[in-house]
Amino acid sequence: MRVTVLYFAVFRERLRRGDEEVELADGATVADLVAALEARHDAVRALRGRYRIAVDQEMTDDAGAPLVDGAEVALIPPVAGGAADDAAPAAPAPRHVRLLAEPLSLDRCVAAVAAAEAGGLVTFTGMVRRHSHGARIERLEYEAYPGMAEKVMTALCEEIEAEVPGTRLAVEHRVGVLAVGDVAVVIAAAAPHRAEAFTACRAMIDRLKDRVPIWKKEVGESGEEWVGLGP
Repeated sequence: MRVTVLYFAVFRERLRRGDEEVELADGATVADLVAALEARHDAVRALRGRYRIAVDQEMTDDAGAPLVDGAEVALIPPVAGGAADDAAPAAPAPRHVRLLAEPLSLDRCVAAVAAAEAGGLVTFTGMVRRHSHGARIERLEYEAYPGMAEKVMTALCEEIEAEVPGTRLAVEHRVGVLAVGDVAVVIAAAAPHRAEAFTACRAMIDRLKDRVPIWKKEVGESGEEWVGLGP
């Protein structure tokens, strides 16, 4: 059988490719695929224990999970704000969740959540800052696993709305090269009262940075580094 392996961020750079097809024996498992990739690529072997696996856009920690012909497998290095994690299943209801290679719109997010019942509406705008950990930043480069990133962001909206009843969330996130002062993420959270709106907005940015497969490379005077992993 054949599976497609996707590479992002540090894997894409070190392997100099974004994907490849791998032939495996019928009944092969995630562990079999990893072994085949480690035998083929020194970079995969060197990063052992520092990434996770997503099969058809779902995280798995089961090395013995069987693969099927045509499966899409991604090697997921640490995301911009922390280690990747599983997300609750996304609900089918449409909502405003966007991954964009163009300027974001806080107005779109606000319009998506505003309602007559919402007495509080809190927004967050994340921008590229000049300094990070004492280093001067020239630009940021954001990369994402597009289908899975929007899926996990949608799931996070559903998850937080279930935890904080009455809230509604919308989010947009940039990919590509961003200069200092550019907007990287915008979030709007509406709720009947301000406390719930603040709670939902804070939860969204915190969980997004931990769980959504979006990677950030800082480029500055001292070099470049994938946040969460290192050069």
